[in-house]
Amino acid sequence: MTQLEYARRGLITEKMQLAAIAEGVSPEFIRDGIAAGTIVICHNIKHGNGIPLAVGAGLRTKVNANIGSSSDDTDLEKELEKARTAVKYGADALMDLSTGGPVDEIRKAIIAETQACIGTVPLYQAALDAVRNKNKAIVDMTVDDIFAGIIKHAEDGVDFITVHCGVTRATVERMKNEGRIMDVVSRGGAFTIEWMSYNNKENPLYEHFDKLLEITKVYDMTLSLGDGFRPGCLADATDRAQIQELIILGELTQRAQAAGVQVMIEGPGHVPLNQIQTNIQLQKRICHGAPFYVLGPLVTDIAPGYDHITCAIGGAIAAAAGADFLCYVTPSEHLCLPNVQDVRDGVIATRIAAHAADIAKGVKGAIDKDIAMAKCRKKLDWEGQFALAMDPDKARAFRANSPAGEHGACTMCGEFCAYKLMDDAMKR
Repeated sequence: MTQLEYARRGLITEKMQLAAIAEGVSPEFIRDGIAAGTIVICHNIKHGNGIPLAVGAGLRTKVNANIGSSSDDTDLEKELEKARTAVKYGADALMDLSTGGPVDEIRKAIIAETQACIGTVPLYQAALDAVRNKNKAIVDMTVDDIFAGIIKHAEDGVDFITVHCGVTRATVERMKNEGRIMDVVSRGGAFTIEWMSYNNKENPLYEHFDKLLEITKVYDMTLSLGDGFRPGCLADATDRAQIQELIILGELTQRAQAAGVQVMIEGPGHVPLNQIQTNIQLQKRICHGAPFYVLGPLVTDIAPGYDHITCAIGGAIAAAAGADFLCYVTPSEHLCLPNVQDVRDGVIATRIAAHAADIAKGVKGAIDKDIAMAKCRKKLDWEGQFALAMDPDKARAFRANSPAGEHGACTMCGEFCAYKLMDDAMKR
């Protein structure tokens, strides 16, 4: 049985117990959330070295890091170093989005390299295999080709897969009728629309959704219902195409859960600050509280090179409003494939957003480290501060690069440090 089926029978599994320990909640809380569809445990039964990851309501907001090669950069070792860096600095999950080079070897190596939760977009695999192995164009993929890619990823141990099932012919027409500046910026969504247009057929993942459920159930993979119509700029946010796709995903969520398959929903994208909370509320209502996984959202379009910051601003607001899983954006977003330093910066920025939101949501234990940090700062306990920091290496380097005098404070205030002055004042 799947974790959802166990939970609906009132049973607590080992994975539920592990998740409860990691989250500091009771196993019953995890079980009841899974049964209600508001919590998922991402863990493929084939991912032997993987640690089950619980995502959903009442739990710590999780952080995902996208990595993966492109046709212009196919270095396997570089992707492994990105994976190590992402996990070192606190990513809960990795999505391998490789579209170039030895994609099978990269995916298998990343899965073997870390215990982190692993996600993928199998449609990329199907497209590559069709082009490389069968001398086909993307539009010549068959339905069997698409499902073969899904099975390959499932067999390798992928824990959750993004599938763009809500990209339908009707939704494409709504987008065309309303008009958009950037049309579709989702790669999987664009693949699907190109295939539908060329073949004059419906999206196979929508038309054959029951087959998709049969496959994912065998491995207890979590379905991440992708947002092919996510807005790629602020002007396109919360339009008819995006909302129509969300309505379809809500319907598919119910079908998946009825079949015993765990589901989370992917969301935008580029969204103005004043629309973020509305987007979260719409998703939660339309998809019956299913966990929400958002990319950003980015709150401005004009900060290339700093989009990890625009992402963190939107992510904090989204998670505080109820989003459960944040996908990072790196400084190189919209510019180039990220390097190792970009991955580090992106993970830290999104972890800051997730943690700030958890404090606002009152997640159990979220503020404990902040209180501990305040106590260390008051005592000028630098080693204690480094230990609590999200990026201890960077904090320690800053301190070392600007050595303080005998007063023991930092060089911002020196001998006039407020902590030291207050200590003296309070002793009188």
